[in-house]
Amino acid sequence: MDPWFLREIARIVEMEEALRGKAPEAISRKELAEAKRLGISDARLAALAGADEAKMREVRKAKDIRLVFKRVDTCAAEFAAITPYLYSTYETECEADPTDRKKVVVLGGGPNRIGQGIEFDYCCVHAAFALKEEGIEAIMVNCNPETVSTDYDTSDRLYFEPLTLEDVLAILDVEKPDGVIVQFGGQTPLKLAGALKAAGAPILGTDPEMIDMAEDRERFQKLLMDLGLRQPENATARSEEEAVIAARKIGYPLVVRPSYVLGGRAMQIVRDERELVRYMREAVQASPEHPVLLDRFLDRAIEVDVDAVADGRRVVIGGIMEHIEEAGVHSGDSACCLPPRSLSPKMLREIEAATEKLGLALQVKGLLNIQFAVQGDALYVLEVNPRASRTVPFVSKATGIPLAKIATKVMLGHSLAELGFTEMPKMQGRWAVKEAVFPFKRFAGVDPLLGPEMKSTGEVMGIATDFATAFAKAQLAAGMRLPKQGTAFISVRDADKPEAVKIARLLAQAGFRILATAGTAKALQEAGIAAEKVAKVVDGVRPHIVDRMLAGEVQLVVNTTEGAKAIADSRAIRRAALELDIPYFTTVAGGLAAAEAIAQGCDAAASVRALQDWYRG
Repeated sequence: MDPWFLREIARIVEMEEALRGKAPEAISRKELAEAKRLGISDARLAALAGADEAKMREVRKAKDIRLVFKRVDTCAAEFAAITPYLYSTYETECEADPTDRKKVVVLGGGPNRIGQGIEFDYCCVHAAFALKEEGIEAIMVNCNPETVSTDYDTSDRLYFEPLTLEDVLAILDVEKPDGVIVQFGGQTPLKLAGALKAAGAPILGTDPEMIDMAEDRERFQKLLMDLGLRQPENATARSEEEAVIAARKIGYPLVVRPSYVLGGRAMQIVRDERELVRYMREAVQASPEHPVLLDRFLDRAIEVDVDAVADGRRVVIGGIMEHIEEAGVHSGDSACCLPPRSLSPKMLREIEAATEKLGLALQVKGLLNIQFAVQGDALYVLEVNPRASRTVPFVSKATGIPLAKIATKVMLGHSLAELGFTEMPKMQGRWAVKEAVFPFKRFAGVDPLLGPEMKSTGEVMGIATDFATAFAKAQLAAGMRLPKQGTAFISVRDADKPEAVKIARLLAQAGFRILATAGTAKALQEAGIAAEKVAKVVDGVRPHIVDRMLAGEVQLVVNTTEGAKAIADSRAIRRAALELDIPYFTTVAGGLAAAEAIAQGCDAAASVRALQDWYRG
């Protein structure tokens, strides 16, 4: 390590110690200016002083210590740069030189991470394009150089700044925009919405108060009751004792998760009190500020995602997506299809009606995402997000309707009728399947088992004239080529045995030989399907299933499991499939979709067309 870095870090630590415990007013202008030049934020200074951030900001401004902005000459002085790139510093001269045009600031998503990534950047880019079409200056704020929103030809001006309240307010002070868009950058800018509004920022689109209502468990529960909509029984716990009492009332199994994370991090399904107590002690630190959310787990339910645009008077659905994996797999990890393939017309009408009710009740102006669960004939509302969602790019590309662009124009005051978007797009004889892409192969020893905690790092899409081919294309795009012949290994938990029979029957009809562990083999044989029994790794008999996989005898794996011991016992199977590039599925729904594609003899590479050609029919 270069000693320069250690010296600079030491200077920050020394400055923090010098200021610790000093009231904001007692800090001299010289000390405060030096602290800001060292990069110490208002929030950190306030914490050292035992004050709040707003007070520290007020004192700093009273001492006339303000951020200025410098330009990056992206053309190395050879000719004038089209898009000014600006960064902040605590100096004296400001090079921002804002225009007097009508302008809107778009807050980006910051660094890509699991649970918040490129899908939000897609929405921000389309917002910038829409603003330009309206003759409005598009100002992008983002700190991620690896995204399209920070390309020179996306916006009119770009601020390379962190998405913090302090930095965003400094930009707004300089630019004095006519509006700020917070609902396209994911959770990062949304967390700033309330504070920005309180500071007088002109937030465009859905009111931050309504965004908060959708996220506040108790207020949202009351809203659903008023609208006559169902949600799974749920509770909020601020301690281990509260969690145990609530769980006894709701009943097991439960989905438990912290209320303050992205991508379902630390989300688990717990099946008894012992698991719940262990979760509360080891996985989370529950507190009044950070409660734990408990929901009744809807076993064997179909999850549905809906993306819509609302203008305050009308709600128009962009697409209804049916998840291929059942409830229990995080929505970001589940494959999904558009249009839905197994929902009845009656259920679709109920979903449309519930979406309209929620969009109007929350006074949404812009994008709206709702996650439903269908269990039998009952429709449950799982989550409502009055903002951009990870499925917006998929729906937009599948239908040819740019939802984020339309939503931006709605925020600027246009009605959906004016924009010509008044009814749900028809797919016109095409199916689109979204599949998640996972990084498991890059991490030695990681178990590729899907669950409620999000693990995917990307998405791909397949389009075809039938579901099976679209699914096969999506698998191919995700790096999983479905086999046309060979041997399939099937090993599933008891609850999945009926679906395992369907999978095996389809594969057997396609000419596949079936291998199965003892319990699954028995279920298949009783259903009249020839299945060869193979030993588990833990049986201590050779050759076991992993030996057969290593010998090249297995071309497809369908493996579902539950319970800590069973998961540990079958881990070697999933890991071997991953390392040997054998297509594998850890849910029966995914396995069944794959079996359908194989049985129909789908050739994923045979019907390649340009995306635009699909819209022309």
